[in-house]
Amino acid sequence: RAKEIKTKLGTLLQKPDSTIDFIIPYPEKPPKTQKPSLEEALQWRDSLEKLLQNPYGLASFCSFLRSEFSEENAEFWVACEDYKKIKSPVKMAEKAKKIYEEFIQTEAPKEVNIDHFTKAVTTKNLVEPSPSSFDMAQKRIFALMENDSLPRFVRSEFYQELIK
Repeated sequence: RAKEIKTKLGTLLQKPDSTIDFIIPYPEKPPKTQKPSLEEALQWRDSLEKLLQNPYGLASFCSFLRSEFSEENAEFWVACEDYKKIKSPVKMAEKAKKIYEEFIQTEAPKEVNIDHFTKAVTTKNLVEPSPSSFDMAQKRIFALMENDSLPRFVRSEFYQELIK
């Protein structure tokens, strides 16, 4: 736990303020206390949505993606979910800018893999930020995780340990 805190502090001290919102507050291994039932864990094989809605599932999936160096997809998805909950137009504009700079713009630190059309639509949507500004990009990343990352996760040791 102390090592985790030290790592996060080091990360915060090295990065500009704009990245603070994107540090996922999960330890490398999900806490044992929140372990899902076998039935819940088995549902994740067929539903990325259920996996992402479960804190333990999300933490496990993020750990798996980290091991594959593709955690930016889940981080982007979480950032979009948080963004949609913002009510203040000023805060929404600030968060939209942070998400764009972190995940969308070319050469972004955690650039997600979206096509040029989706990137262009998303960029245009940010002229007047709204709760749906990132919807197209978020759907593309969800589909990518569902079709690509989820099948690998289900075959991984991370998941196999859960369903033993």
